[in-house]
Amino acid sequence: MSATDTLQSLASEDWHAATTHAFTNALVDGTLDRDKMAGYLQQDYLFVEGFLRLVASAVARAPSLADAVPGAQFLGLICGPENTYFLRALEALDVPQANEVAAETRAFQDLMDAARRSGRYEIMLSVLVVAEWIYLDWATPFEDKAEDLPFWLGEWITLHSGEGFAGVVAYLREQLDAVWLGLDEDARADVQATFTKAVALERAFFDASWAGFPVAR
Repeated sequence: MSATDTLQSLASEDWHAATTHAFTNALVDGTLDRDKMAGYLQQDYLFVEGFLRLVASAVARAPSLADAVPGAQFLGLICGPENTYFLRALEALDVPQANEVAAETRAFQDLMDAARRSGRYEIMLSVLVVAEWIYLDWATPFEDKAEDLPFWLGEWITLHSGEGFAGVVAYLREQLDAVWLGLDEDARADVQATFTKAVALERAFFDASWAGFPVAR
């Protein structure tokens, strides 16, 4: 079993809850309330700047050019199609970008910031693997439903499924699996703690999204 498979198994309860959530189930069957999606996107867009900085920091600490290039290409996806999706979706839902940060959003922002400031490649990867792998897991089974949904639902599925995004997740996992081999016991414990905390925070964010974030108007 790979290191990332082992880490996932240690957070299996929260992982399953996050990837089979009532929020995403409603999203993929088209029954999700517009205000819930609007509140979710307003809060999720608040992650983009911190996430971008985290990916950039990881790229800067990659062991080689070959290790860095896929991460740099991923930065283009975040800055391009994903950022554009947020702007288009918020406009379609007739809501502005949010300024007020919910507690669940702040918690994950703080985790990303701590990982970036750690200067440790393995800690950065721990957060990145969780953030992207969880989305791949929930979205992939519903890839064929995307075309039948309004774009602000359907494109969120296609952004997080398909061969291209699966390749991003595979790259991040391979990087963490490789670096794990050179870590001592204390460093591995730090990775495990970061990974399991990230999974718990992802679950908490979906829980709050399903309850409904206040929508900025």
